[in-house]
Formats: sequence, structure tokens, C-alpha cells
Amino acid sequence: MVATAGIYSRQSTGSRSSVVASLRGVTKNYGKVEAVREVDLEIHTGEVVALLGPNGAGKTTTVGLLLGTLRPTRGEVEVFGRSPIRAESRMRVGAMLQISGVPEGLKVREHIEIFRSYYPRPLTLRTILEASGLQELENRLYGKLSGGQKQRLHLALALSGDPDLLFLDEPTTGLDVGSRRAFLGQIRQIIGQERTVVLTTHNLEEADTLADRIVLIDHGRVIADGTPTEIKAKTGGRRVAAVTRLDREMIERLPGVTQVRLEGQATEIFATRAEPVVRELLRLDPDLAGLEVTGASLEEAFLALTEGGRS
Repeated sequence: MVATAGIYSRQSTGSRSSVVASLRGVTKNYGKVEAVREVDLEIHTGEVVALLGPNGAGKTTTVGLLLGTLRPTRGEVEVFGRSPIRAESRMRVGAMLQISGVPEGLKVREHIEIFRSYYPRPLTLRTILEASGLQELENRLYGKLSGGQKQRLHLALALSGDPDLLFLDEPTTGLDVGSRRAFLGQIRQIIGQERTVVLTTHNLEEADTLADRIVLIDHGRVIADGTPTEIKAKTGGRRVAAVTRLDREMIERLPGVTQVRLEGQATEIFATRAEPVVRELLRLDPDLAGLEVTGASLEEAFLALTEGGRS
């Protein structure tokens, strides 16, 4: 790793396989409950993959399998071509998880130095502080940090071993708008450069902004896998909203319409192309009001693909 202008750039490691982590036919049972069902998934070098799904969909179990904290009931899990429980694999993985119980009486640099000691070739203290934006806080006690600063330290701990594969679990949970924006800026500087990132988040705008690829899980299965643009296109591509007297069944029969939803007084229509739909709406309902045409959002695609995004 080479430090540059307050951040760092990764040296080329062309000998590494393009597949960093994989699940092949993986099922994980908790008693009679199948949390993950016959999942096949490959994660490649340099990707930022957002693992999305409703609560209870199987995201946490999938991450646990990749981290080696859970064992599959059936199937194979590999990280860097080995079992994720092997030391050689774990030394190349960093994880920023939703953690508690961090000792409040230790200083920022003391926490980092402890984590650095776990790895054979850790980043320097200075590089970690710069990468996580903690240069001015190294001597502050953990208990005196703000919520955003604590999240920065959790990120610093995940970076300590110079990981090739980095897991970010709900990295901005609990942050106010300003802290979230600053923290996302820090993450954007870190991701890429051949570092592979797996992101889990309920903030779909965050996933849309950061991820190269979206993997959507529901009921323990991968139901969609593609770029954010490809996932949004599964909803129909375009969103037309209007207040209309036309009933839902009539709108669903219009050419190119893929989904119709009622939102208060307005009707939301998803279609492959907006123009033919708008022309027909205006022809059939001259009193149409509040017309709005936009691209489908990742949130709308998420809700459509997961049957409303159950809680």
C-alpha cells in the first residue's frame, strides 16, 4: 500500500483470481427454517456489491457465511479460494459490523494499535487515521466521540489489516444528515482501487450511489443481480404518476405497463416507455392532473421485486 495525499492507493496484485468470494449451492438452516436457500453467488475483485433485501431475507446469514462465523448446512463457501475460516482468508478480510461493547476508556489510537497487532502486515497507524478521517482525534477517548466519529473508528478498525475484501454492515445507521454525508465521502475514497467491498444497508439511495452491483435477496434466495440501472429497469424503466379517474384494471391493459400502484390520490404507473402511456392517459382522461414522469428509483424496484418490502 502506498500513502498518497491523505489517502492511499493499492499496488497492483494482478496474480489474484478475479473471484474473491463465492457461494455454491449454499443452504443454511436454523432448525426447520431455511435462512438461505440454494444460493449461488460470486463476488469479483474490485466490485462494490450491495447486498439488499427486506428484514429476514437472509442478508445477515449470507454475510456470516462469507465471514466464516456461520457454517453452511449444504454447499460450499470460499473466500480467496479457501474456506473462510482459514487464517489465510481471514487475514485478508476486514469487517465494519454493527458492534457494541467497545471499551470507552481507550483512546482512538490505542484501539487501532490493538487491532493492528492482529495482522502480519497491517497499515501504519498514520495511514489508518488518514483513511478514516481521524487524524485530529487519535488521543480522544472512545467514550468522548460523537456517533459519526465512532463510526469512523469502526471503519478504521476494519481497515487495520489492509484487507482485500471489506464488509460494511449498515455503515451510516444512526448518523445525522451532515455526519452521514461526510462519512459517505470517506467511504468513497476508500472503495475501489482493487479493494472489494460488500455493503449491506437499508438506505437504498446509499446503495444506488456506492454500488457497482446490486444483489437482492428475498426469502433466502437471490431474486435479482445486476447493476443499479439493470435492477431499476426490472420495474419497468419509467414511472408515470398522475391523478386520474381511470381504474387500475384499465391502466394495466395499456401497452408497456408493467405495474400499477395507488399512492393516496395519485396513481403510479411503471412502464417500459412513458410516452405511449402518457398519450393514452390523456386520451382516455382529459381531466388528468398532476402528471409527473421520472425514471424508476431503486426503492421502487426494491418494493416491486420483494412484494412490497415486507418488514
